[in-house]
Amino acid sequence: MHRKDEDHALLARRDFLKATGALVVGFRVAENAADAQEARPAMIRGVTSGPPDEAEIDSFLAVHPNNTVTIYTGYVELGQGGPTALRQVAAEELDLDLEQILSVRMDTFVSTNGFTAASRTAGIGGKQMRVAAAEARGVLLNLASHRLQAPAAELVVSKGVVSVKNSPNRSIRYGDLLGDKPFNHRYEPFSYTGGLELPRKGTDHAVPKSPTEYKIVGTKVPRPDIAEKAAGTYTYMQHVRVPGMLHARLVMPQGQGALGVSLPTVLAVDDGSIRDIPGVQIVRRRNLLAVAAPREWDAVRAARQLKVTWQEFSPTLPGTDGIHQKYRGAQTTPVPIHDSGDFTAALSQAVHAVSASYASPYHSHGTMAPNCAVADVKPDSALVMCSDQGVYQVRGGLAQVLGLPVDKIRVQYYAGSNTYGSSCYREAAEAAAILSQELGRPVRLQLSRQDEFGWDNYGPAHLADLRGGVDANGKIVAFEYQAWGHGQTAGEAVQHLALGTAPKENAPGSIGGLYQIRLTQNDMYDVPNRRLTQHLVPAAGYFRIGPLRAPLDPAYFFAQEGMIDELAYAAKIDPYEFRKLNISHPRWLGVLKAATDAAKWTPRVAASKVSREKIAHGRGIGLGTHHLAMNQGSRITYAAAVVEVEVNRDTGVVLAKHIYGAMDCGLALNPGIVESQIVGMSNHGTSLALKEEIQFNSTNVTSLDWNSYHTLRFAEHPAVTPIVVQQLNEQSSGAGEEVLPAVVAAIGNAFFDATGVRLRRFPLTPARVLDALKSNRANTASRLEHQPFDIVSNNGHPAQSR
Repeated sequence: MHRKDEDHALLARRDFLKATGALVVGFRVAENAADAQEARPAMIRGVTSGPPDEAEIDSFLAVHPNNTVTIYTGYVELGQGGPTALRQVAAEELDLDLEQILSVRMDTFVSTNGFTAASRTAGIGGKQMRVAAAEARGVLLNLASHRLQAPAAELVVSKGVVSVKNSPNRSIRYGDLLGDKPFNHRYEPFSYTGGLELPRKGTDHAVPKSPTEYKIVGTKVPRPDIAEKAAGTYTYMQHVRVPGMLHARLVMPQGQGALGVSLPTVLAVDDGSIRDIPGVQIVRRRNLLAVAAPREWDAVRAARQLKVTWQEFSPTLPGTDGIHQKYRGAQTTPVPIHDSGDFTAALSQAVHAVSASYASPYHSHGTMAPNCAVADVKPDSALVMCSDQGVYQVRGGLAQVLGLPVDKIRVQYYAGSNTYGSSCYREAAEAAAILSQELGRPVRLQLSRQDEFGWDNYGPAHLADLRGGVDANGKIVAFEYQAWGHGQTAGEAVQHLALGTAPKENAPGSIGGLYQIRLTQNDMYDVPNRRLTQHLVPAAGYFRIGPLRAPLDPAYFFAQEGMIDELAYAAKIDPYEFRKLNISHPRWLGVLKAATDAAKWTPRVAASKVSREKIAHGRGIGLGTHHLAMNQGSRITYAAAVVEVEVNRDTGVVLAKHIYGAMDCGLALNPGIVESQIVGMSNHGTSLALKEEIQFNSTNVTSLDWNSYHTLRFAEHPAVTPIVVQQLNEQSSGAGEEVLPAVVAAIGNAFFDATGVRLRRFPLTPARVLDALKSNRANTASRLEHQPFDIVSNNGHPAQSR
């Protein structure tokens, strides 16, 4: 770099810090390797807020004099390994070693606008990076062609060194061609909007490599962050400190009440109740209440000790066991989602017909450590460090609560004990920013465990009525799914408390709808007569909900796959053979075969080996997915699971002993990471199926800690055999969510196989198991509470249920 360029870079950095209004000390910007890469935004972009233009190579990567490349991806490390896979893609297309690809912290003044959700990192981010890196390689080869005086077609690249095929001594490095200079090259980028993949226009863009050429993509590259995490040296969000900051805690009621009915209202605050704690400040903006102090423990003590009189919550909630009855009694307008053939006529002619209701509870995101954020807000700018999976997305909420333009707010990502889906990291970010603005100091705010559980955006509760019929040959001729659930609201609790705004329900179909079932079931099972109906319950009077890993899919597939097994049982056909009989899609059949082969599945009718011994053994199958079959740009991931369970008839305890999870996510960028995801999903699914359920009474949530919200313990984890069905010639579709619902469904089916009793509500807690087994022994009609349908089988073999 010339001296003039160095001076420009230094001045740009100083201007950059002035523009952001904050000086951050004590941590590095680079996620791995050279800190010098932070110069990129100042040198190439100038002092501007993002997101950068995705039609420019410079927005995605930069080449450095030392022959390394930094990628500026908009996807963060949530524990799933996505950034490692993106480094593999860049290295592959640029003909570099993986060690030559660096990445920087996700930052709204640096990074592209990705959103690490719905397995978008591979399916969308991977394509963006592949196209950008291929285009960059084309530009670099053209530059090398001029420098080496050889046609580009005669050049080869190895480790970023370009040489002439027949004259290897004639060579030049990427770093010598472009080191720290911009590409200044526009191209037609990969784009994905509104759920649809848009085709690239024109014919002058570079073509990415064929999968047959891959050497790095498709291999099990270790994640670089694991070593630091295992050694305890990794910098998590909770570790970040800045000079002059205060520690803060929120003061909130113990557990949220009914949304739109019982918003928290502060009636009185007794300042004298914390007078004995030195240096504590009480901060209040409308009904948002917090305490801050120079020492963290003083803030913790003050939050616990401060006496606050809150307006009592209205006793309008139905309680944990009444939620599904309240759904069914709600005034809703049935919305047809899908209606093909003649369901009613087909069901009336079916040889075997079954009807049943299935139910699931609210779930917590359950972060291992409560969320945390650090904010430094100036009169005209703000810097916020948080664990939000979308730094550009959280920026909009921060602008609302701070009253600042979005381009004056800089957000940087730091990993916390992340969750799949929107836990309270956005609450922490907004609260820290508000307190910093009020106090005129940097503020580090960490939620309490009580706040995290009590004010989470829960995974929604669900109720489903299903009916199905099969003919004499075991073919499904009719299938109906009616769903009940309430929608989610826009905005965070902190935002509503601070601004005095009421929560507004999002448009129907955003969540709580049946769109996953409608779109995936079309090619999962061959059903000529299918009817799917949605009953969207108004959100007022329920809890805040939001995306939680594979949103709604554990509930959907627990119901759908349970009904598929019930139809197989009515027809006296093995569950696997029944699915093969009713599926023609080769990729669904592929994952089914992969899971059952690994489990050494032998055909038999479910519950045909029920034992009366103390420990009963069973096995079950489930299919699952999350991604949608769109009209264009299909991004489906196919998953299946076989689960072996033990049921203790004396204690009611159900253990998942072994899970065989198979996934076809198209091109698996890193099969090792996908295997880890399958293991994680298997354990998470087991926890949901057997343990997790938000408890609440008539006024508020009562699950406020790990004693009142049960989750799977280490000693209860099943053995897991992960199977990646690699599809090199298919597009990557993501691998973070799909085995999860398959596992939940398979556990429900395995319980029936072990006991001959069908539990249609999860979690399968010991109390529910004992009650169902007792009812079955007493030969009592066992059914789900408030079930509107009788369990009917035209062959005279009713299934037991509870």
